[in-house]
Amino acid sequence: MTGTVQDPKTLVDIRGLTIRFPGANGGEPLVRGVDLSIHAGECVALVGESGSGKSLTARSLLGLAGPHAVIDASQFDIDGRQALNFNEHDWRSLRGTFAGLVMQDALVSLDPLRTVGAEIGEVLVHHRLVRSRRERRGRVHAVMQDVGIAEPEHRGTQYAHELSGGLRQRALIASAIAAGPALVIADEPTTALDVTVQAQVLAVLAARLEQGVGVLLISHDLAVVAGIADRVLVMHNGEVVDSGTAESVLNNPSHPYTRQLLAAQPSAQSRGHRLSSARFVTTVAAHIQADDDNTAANAPLIVREPLPPRRARSQKVVLRVDGIGKHYSRRGAHRGETFTALQDISFTVHEGEVLGIVGESGSGKSTCANIVLGLVEPDAGNVEFLDTRWNGKGVSERSRRDLRPRLQYIPQDPLSSFDPRHSVRQLLEEALWSKRLSRSELLEKSVGLLEQVGLDAAFLDRRPTSLSGGQRQRIAIARALAPEPALIVCDEPVSALDVYVQAQVLDLLAELQGRLHTSLLFISHDLDVVRHLSDRVLVFKDGRIVEEGEAERVFASPEHPYTKLLMLSTPALRRSYPDDKVRTEGPVTERELS
Repeated sequence: MTGTVQDPKTLVDIRGLTIRFPGANGGEPLVRGVDLSIHAGECVALVGESGSGKSLTARSLLGLAGPHAVIDASQFDIDGRQALNFNEHDWRSLRGTFAGLVMQDALVSLDPLRTVGAEIGEVLVHHRLVRSRRERRGRVHAVMQDVGIAEPEHRGTQYAHELSGGLRQRALIASAIAAGPALVIADEPTTALDVTVQAQVLAVLAARLEQGVGVLLISHDLAVVAGIADRVLVMHNGEVVDSGTAESVLNNPSHPYTRQLLAAQPSAQSRGHRLSSARFVTTVAAHIQADDDNTAANAPLIVREPLPPRRARSQKVVLRVDGIGKHYSRRGAHRGETFTALQDISFTVHEGEVLGIVGESGSGKSTCANIVLGLVEPDAGNVEFLDTRWNGKGVSERSRRDLRPRLQYIPQDPLSSFDPRHSVRQLLEEALWSKRLSRSELLEKSVGLLEQVGLDAAFLDRRPTSLSGGQRQRIAIARALAPEPALIVCDEPVSALDVYVQAQVLDLLAELQGRLHTSLLFISHDLDVVRHLSDRVLVFKDGRIVEEGEAERVFASPEHPYTKLLMLSTPALRRSYPDDKVRTEGPVTERELS
């Protein structure tokens, strides 16, 4: 009798999934007709913009769609069982044992009042998988080592706030897999992580796949998806509009929305062009050059519109940072030791220049930004803003008051930065206080600011919680522009946005910066974003600048080993863009891929 290779076990088999909430969305479903299957050892990715139904679909696999969710499907099999009629006890028996959930923000997801060890071991206690505390402690330490957490005996006694971003995310994965589930659902597990930590987290998920665990990955980062997924489902307005192997969907997208997402990714060729204008085309020339190579003949090109020309960078120095340093005293087990956050940092920002800062978490980027903003005092060195001493002994906030409006800030998360009780009108008026305008002038200026960022007067009476992520970020940009600043500090302003909204916000920043000749200090962990937008770049490592120079030179020919490591750690869509070319002007003879 001849042996046969057994097909991988089917973990999830869903057909025609529809999810609605009574009274919401005008009674229309938020998820419509979704087919989803996941096998052991397979990674299936759900991609799409915010609000497309990705997370709602994933949560339905755990019975967490919401207490008022109405779920319907022609088939809804979880672990070989028809789950449409599951009660809460049935769902609880599956959570942790059959499927583990990894959320986006580990600091929010982990209980701040419990140690990491207790958090990871909770599932073992709940499902009575261990007999004693000693056995539980051993299992917890083993799974912590399994996800790459060194010194598990020590780390297990710490709290979430005492760990770095990467260690927190690993601890969250450890809590999801502690009971050995067959399926891991990872909802944006790498968003807002720097590239080296992101690579570590993805390596942990890849190790699960090699052990035969199924993975459902929800992400708006197509480069991350390209590196780990076997199959991809693209969701738009609650429906799957494109699906197939990762290779086919990312190389030859069939739906216009998928092509839009792929083309909107920043890349080495996108600099100086509008990301949101990008589209895939095939050209007659491409077919002629390809000859008999069918792959090349069918390879799409990316066409982008150029941004308006920028004025040349001025020699005028807006910001001068000279030898600043910052040290902190450690607490807890390391009490008495000193942590160096910054050491001997020096750079300048010229009028009309975009200076990018990159580096991993803990490298000193945000500390540097806070010192520049005058929110933190340096222990050494000087900062000058518009030829005025900005930090150090003898410099008070009162002395900075007159220049304070000329230095503005765009945060990573505007929702937590805005007063939720204030309307957009109040948020903009607050930013215009230094102008001393009349009520009619305030209204006129506020409407003008909204129009500058692609919104209109109808938004004046809206509150932050009623706005989308992209709209909130536009309001944050409008607020920053209100006092006509000389310099804007942008701290991860697009890290939590989906691809197309990110493209729109980056286009807006680039267009306004070029038109107004405002200087930007742009901090990001996304190297492609920094390369797309920046004139020069600083690479931070352990509180020091290890490399600096013109952006194109640094990214094309990095010199420092750490910069090279960052480049190698960055997930890329190069396999998806065999011919990433840009046409900026002239007629295009093309056949749209529609």
